[in-house]
Amino acid sequence: MPDKLPFHLDDLLRQRTVEGERIEYKAGWNPDPIIRTLCAFANDFENLGGGYVVIGQDCDDNGRPIFPPAGLAENQLDKIQRELLAACQSIQPPYFPALSIHEVEGRKVIVLQAPGGMHRPYKAPASVTAKHKTWHYYIRRYTSTVEAKGEAELELLSLTAQVPWDDRYNQHARVSDLSTPLMLDYLREVGSGLAEDGAAMSIEELGRQMNLVGGPQESPWPKNVGLLFFNEAPERFFPYTQIDVVWVPEGARRPLRREDLQGAASANDARCPELHSAQLPDRDCGQAPGSGRGYAGVELPLCGSGRGAGQRRLPPFV
Repeated sequence: MPDKLPFHLDDLLRQRTVEGERIEYKAGWNPDPIIRTLCAFANDFENLGGGYVVIGQDCDDNGRPIFPPAGLAENQLDKIQRELLAACQSIQPPYFPALSIHEVEGRKVIVLQAPGGMHRPYKAPASVTAKHKTWHYYIRRYTSTVEAKGEAELELLSLTAQVPWDDRYNQHARVSDLSTPLMLDYLREVGSGLAEDGAAMSIEELGRQMNLVGGPQESPWPKNVGLLFFNEAPERFFPYTQIDVVWVPEGARRPLRREDLQGAASANDARCPELHSAQLPDRDCGQAPGSGRGYAGVELPLCGSGRGAGQRRLPPFV
């Protein structure tokens, strides 16, 4: 996850970019409420995209920031970061926000960027420093962090494992890692009306239209499926990513030929049937319904690249 804010800090502090319910101001370092709030942002109960905790910034009774900020002592910054690291490990499963240090009107503040987590639900101890800890689920209700109880807890628990790998945000990548030419080529190939309009869109707009980009407006993230199919080198994000095309003659104990295809899955997907046809020109080539395997006299693995494996049409982007 980037360690810099995706917008100007002043816009965050004055709530010009992010809604007030997604920002928590803390005048000083107090691990207990901060960890509970991070847990709540990680659970992202309302699917708003998580939130931000600003440490060293006080606010009034209406939740508006007070300037100049209270600030943090320079000699306390390293200590706060060490204690924050230890405290975040107490969240179950562990959750670590992106941290950045800024200077506002001559005073230091720490900003924690806490997007919705990929392994929710998360729970945190009621008191990080307690000898005997008790863990609870926390969520955001308007501008407050509260314990999830009753129906809210049941609804939070129902979110478990509902985000498949394809649709998870990749917080180690940026939207710019997606390739507009590859996306437009795909849209033209499938005859989508979005192909014509997409040429005039920003990569973020096009990505959202194709369901390849998600997250809040101020901090969008590419999804795994977008990086897999529309990045020239997906192995940068998913090591050893490739499509294996294997020819196995009937009765043979080992493959007669194997071809490894690397690069964007959207481009390589088109090459699989071509390679099959070139290798077996006198056979009928196709895909066994529902099997993800090709056939050409003998069964062959067609394309093993995740959702849409072995298909020329990739349903998530239509």
